[in-house]
Amino acid sequence: MISARDALQRLRDGNARFVQEVTGGGPASLHPRRTELPTIQEPSAVILGCSDARVPAEIVFDQGLGDLFVIRVAGNVVASSQVGSVEFAVERFGTRLVVVLGHSQCGAIQATLEALQGGGAQSRGLRSIVDRVRPSVETLLETDLKNDRPSLVHHAVRANIRMSVHQLRYGSEILEHHLQANGLMVVGAEYSLETGRVDFFDGV
Repeated sequence: MISARDALQRLRDGNARFVQEVTGGGPASLHPRRTELPTIQEPSAVILGCSDARVPAEIVFDQGLGDLFVIRVAGNVVASSQVGSVEFAVERFGTRLVVVLGHSQCGAIQATLEALQGGGAQSRGLRSIVDRVRPSVETLLETDLKNDRPSLVHHAVRANIRMSVHQLRYGSEILEHHLQANGLMVVGAEYSLETGRVDFFDGV
């Protein structure tokens, strides 16, 4: 199984190709890989990302079938099902890299900030996401950032990514064991909608 460091470099290289618009094989190259996958699964990384349609992990990292174990939820928040999914990949497939992938201008982050600033009513389902984002961003509204909306959103996105990373590192006995004994890495990253670049900024 590929090491966490090697898997991280593979993602960096793939994102560089994506940004440069020089990507790997197209549909014609998928058939041989597809025929292998029914009997084997060895994803090099787990990606806990946002559901935003503009941030498909396989594309922004220029990866193919079977390369990534992707979990997507609005706001890249961590709940029990997300923790269990990460644990499953780490235990079952031996994957040694977990990336929490947020992105600029995240709608879930903006919805949370609006709620904290007295925004309108929300559905019970949306509130469940807002409530998970809230602890990471509410203290930012006590700073001068509250007067600078773009900077507030930028810092809130990163704070939320860091909180999700922290929850995965310290909210699971299984993941803690693999972090300490088996070379697992859990890192945070932000995808820029404006440039296409992924910045790995937490835990690298």
